[in-house]
Amino acid sequence: MNQKIFIKTFGCQMNEYDSNRIYDSVKKIGYEKTNNHEDANCYLINTCHIRDKAKEKVYHEVGRLKKIFRTKIKPLVIVAGCVAQAEHEEMINREPYIDLVLGPQAYHKINETILNYHIKKKKLEETEFDAISKFDYFSKIKNQTKKISSYLTIQEGCDKFCHFCVVPYTRGPEYSRPFVQVLDEAKHLIDNGSKEIILLGQNVNAYNFEGFKLSDLILELEKISGIERIRYTTSHPKDMTNDLIDVYKYSKKLMPLVHLPVQSGSDKVLELMNRKHTIKTYLEIFDKFKKINPKIKFSSDFIIAYPGETDIDFNETLKLIDNVKFINSFSFIFSPRPGTAASDLPVIDKKKTIERLELVQQKLFMNQLKINKSIENTIIDVLVENRTDDKSKLFGRSEYMTSVLFEGSDDFIGKVIKVKIQSSNQNTLFGEIIDQSNQRVA
Repeated sequence: MNQKIFIKTFGCQMNEYDSNRIYDSVKKIGYEKTNNHEDANCYLINTCHIRDKAKEKVYHEVGRLKKIFRTKIKPLVIVAGCVAQAEHEEMINREPYIDLVLGPQAYHKINETILNYHIKKKKLEETEFDAISKFDYFSKIKNQTKKISSYLTIQEGCDKFCHFCVVPYTRGPEYSRPFVQVLDEAKHLIDNGSKEIILLGQNVNAYNFEGFKLSDLILELEKISGIERIRYTTSHPKDMTNDLIDVYKYSKKLMPLVHLPVQSGSDKVLELMNRKHTIKTYLEIFDKFKKINPKIKFSSDFIIAYPGETDIDFNETLKLIDNVKFINSFSFIFSPRPGTAASDLPVIDKKKTIERLELVQQKLFMNQLKINKSIENTIIDVLVENRTDDKSKLFGRSEYMTSVLFEGSDDFIGKVIKVKIQSSNQNTLFGEIIDQSNQRVA
């Protein structure tokens, strides 16, 4: 067919993984990836429904497409992902420019859906939950990602039903991929040049396939030659079991950063959210990790001004941030998602919500600055991933996922090297390469 496809990806790491797998799939029917959207014969928008105005972003993107292709042949326009799952009927009816709508569990049908459209010219939506067929299909297609740090989805969906969250409705119930299937894909990624594997799931630590848990998977990945680093995200406190915590005693490749969303520092608010954990249990998990390895640091997610949050509740969140000293966190004002239990709850005054968000972010950002400042004049291990966009410096990440910039040759890409940190800001460390003899590399 010799067509070109461009994918615009919004949202989480899992969407990035899905987009790469879609590229791998459509290659079999003659579609080649293009980085120039104006050359596209097919334009796919991979959507995210987590943040505010997700649906509006889709229609804005479609409107932008109309202008770009006003004097050109219209591309095949596909809306995929979580917004597609939640809004599929409305999208087909509301926007004639959209040709196909695919939910995130229907990507195994993308080739036949595109081919059928070219024959019948009939608009179609595919939104059934069929994770088993999806991953069985993609297990037969090699993952062509050649990044130093690669995502690998091992679990999808959620059974927790937090009252603010759309994931159970857009990704379906929890499903864990077969153990061997995950290992085979990881080995292929390593053969392609990956040095770091980041295991993904909406509740990644809920992974359980025929008795094999995330802890078993990490220890098996540890044995693969070529893997330098292992990470996983995103976890739920309810599924942070002792066997997973204990892996940090034995694994030399599992990085000492634990991303464990807490959402609020108030037990009352956590109950309103239906989070199924308390601050006491969260801090018990934190203490267990710290006893195993004091170097372990936490990052988290916070929802600010959830309906019913009082000043007292909010101050509990500030107190938790002071206690844990999160190395990096994401914080957002609550925004109701249609179809969730919290969608119709009365929201808190906008001025107050903004004030609370600013206070939380000030504390979180100050933690980041202090931690990064404490690393200055020390030597750390950095996995070099690539060059910066302007090609002037090498880019890598610390064990804690912090960006590190420094000068050096391309020979260092894909290697874990020693870097002496000279300066820092909130998000980035700046340094120089040190060789194994602690001599500067010219």
